[in-house]
Amino acid sequence: MISVVLLGAGNVATHLYKAFTKADGTFVKQWYNRTYSAISSYANETETINDLAQLKEADIYIIAVSDDSISKLSSNLPFQNRLVAHTSGSVSIHDLDKKNQRAVFYPLQTFSKNATLDFSQIPICIEITEKGNLQFMKTLAETLGCQPYKINTEQRQTLHLSAVFVNNFTNQLYRIAHEISDAKSINFDILKPLILETAKKVQDMSPYMAQTGPAKRNDKKTIKRHLKLIESEAHKSLYELLTASIKKTHGILKNRKPNKTKH
Repeated sequence: MISVVLLGAGNVATHLYKAFTKADGTFVKQWYNRTYSAISSYANETETINDLAQLKEADIYIIAVSDDSISKLSSNLPFQNRLVAHTSGSVSIHDLDKKNQRAVFYPLQTFSKNATLDFSQIPICIEITEKGNLQFMKTLAETLGCQPYKINTEQRQTLHLSAVFVNNFTNQLYRIAHEISDAKSINFDILKPLILETAKKVQDMSPYMAQTGPAKRNDKKTIKRHLKLIESEAHKSLYELLTASIKKTHGILKNRKPNKTKH
């Protein structure tokens, strides 16, 4: 049975707590957070603390706090030569204090506290500084039903960047679509099957092959009509930017004839 100490109480920490508690091969020995009220409701399930001096020995200490807080928290840990991992997609493994064995346990998923997640569908990106910890980290991920992937810092940071595009930026586009449709009293639910089908398509084909729409077809009349319908200048600029990007990707802009200079 792998003993885990969680440090932090945000979305990632909360979901990890639930996953470790549910898994057969792990248990949360302690849960630390600087603000005790954030974890006090779990006091009947595990030992909850807000004092680092009270930390007990465990197989692994997982830091799941904001990126800017990782380095300071790892430096304040009152022990050395124990296995400490952070869960960030963008922070270097070397931001962890070298007094301890360092690792990364990065679940590549979007986390909201009230959302239900199936951890068996979440890839875990693993990074280590000591080769001897690799198998342990893989076992920890597999205990949750996750597929572990050994990657380096550059690969992980690139994955995080890619994740911002497919998740955060895409969600912002959903929000804009919601605003545009709502302005005309259109129920956003009508668009949800399209959202699901779009996500489903890239499970079986590349995003390049899955692309459709007026920009891909170079349908100038439809594009012009859309631009007239858009009331927000910010949304109009975004539409034009994405349209140009799709055209460039699919070689449409290359076929445009250069403007002749008038003399």
